[in-house]
Amino acid sequence: MAHAIRFYETGAPEVMKWETVEVGEPGAGEVRVRHEAVGLNFADTYFRSGLYPAALPAGMGVEAAGVIQAVGAGVEGFKEGDRVTYTGSPLGAYSTERVMPADSLIALPEGIEFETAAAMTMRGLTASYLLRRIHPLKAGDTVLLHAAAGGVGLIFTQWAKLLGITVIGTVSSDAKAEVARAHGCDHVIVYTREDVVARVREITDGKGVPVVFDSIGQSTFEISLDSLARRGLLVCFGTASGPTPPINAQMLAVKGSLYVTRPALADYIADPAERAELAGELFSHVEAGRIKIGINQRYALEDAVQAHHDLESGRSIGSSVFTV
Repeated sequence: MAHAIRFYETGAPEVMKWETVEVGEPGAGEVRVRHEAVGLNFADTYFRSGLYPAALPAGMGVEAAGVIQAVGAGVEGFKEGDRVTYTGSPLGAYSTERVMPADSLIALPEGIEFETAAAMTMRGLTASYLLRRIHPLKAGDTVLLHAAAGGVGLIFTQWAKLLGITVIGTVSSDAKAEVARAHGCDHVIVYTREDVVARVREITDGKGVPVVFDSIGQSTFEISLDSLARRGLLVCFGTASGPTPPINAQMLAVKGSLYVTRPALADYIADPAERAELAGELFSHVEAGRIKIGINQRYALEDAVQAHHDLESGRSIGSSVFTV
């Protein structure tokens, strides 16, 4: 029998339940996938807590990698036995197998292991669109990245190094600072004891940075704005500390004619051609060893409650996966 994590109400990690489920056969445009590894992402906690709405009861998770077991009518480009990965599909990735839309899938090269794919499909595609679509960054630019030792951060800094971009990263501890440096972060600020804005100004000779990438949200919003150069861009792509505060347009003018954007990965992979392009570049770097994907935490799927506690407490470093 197949198993899955489901939740019937929003709240703390304990609302998630490990259950036996009936999977069934794929319908038109669908496939049945047997998971080999499942991704654990901070966004999962948003659905569980209710920050992101979901019709209840619901499955959990949007990222996994595995093998196609059955193909429904009208599916093109995939067949039984194909290795695939995905992110952004309907909730339900925390499962041993599932039926899902075929158009959510991305073909997984033989040179990338399932655990690696589950650890980096969402994070890697996020780093991809942040670096390749949001702003015309060029070699020699300096940017500020919060959570530099997180799953996205470790991929972002390695990719930025390939592009000749200097990264100033913030972290919460010396241990995380070491990890960030090891993955190419040029300047690391331990925000629990250092003044982030002052350090950014010092590193940039008082100018500030043209772009700040902020996945933290509420607690870093003012810091991010004050770290920007004139006409700089704040990219709010996560809310780990809570929702981004309301934006005062006059304040943006006073602080240097600043810009703010709140992108979502879904809008950068909605077009199949663009998704394939972003994934192709990501996969090529990983296969060639130019970007390394470290998995620092592994959990059994039935231990999702503990995994979410670890994630929300800040104990996790880099990427985490569930083994199936």
